[in-house]
Amino acid sequence: MKSEASDATHLDGNAAAGALSALFAVDITSAIARCSGCGQTGVFADTRLYVDAPGLVARCAGCDGVLMRVVTTPTDTYVDLRGLTYLKVPNE
Repeated sequence: MKSEASDATHLDGNAAAGALSALFAVDITSAIARCSGCGQTGVFADTRLYVDAPGLVARCAGCDGVLMRVVTTPTDTYVDLRGLTYLKVPNE
């Protein structure tokens, strides 16, 4: 297993802010997310975000399970959140 410090294939969840700001009226990087795979709970910014796929893939820092996929086509944006039990966004 590679250490996180030597794994340069992913960014943290903060890198999704620009792409997701077009979909959500709030900054979800500070939202609390719960992984449906291992149950780990934490801020979305702590996820591992992969951008080398056709779109964005956010993975759990605990179990590496896929939490979210975002793919944009010329006509639509697809958001798959099935890897999250919930995404808790604080009221302002």
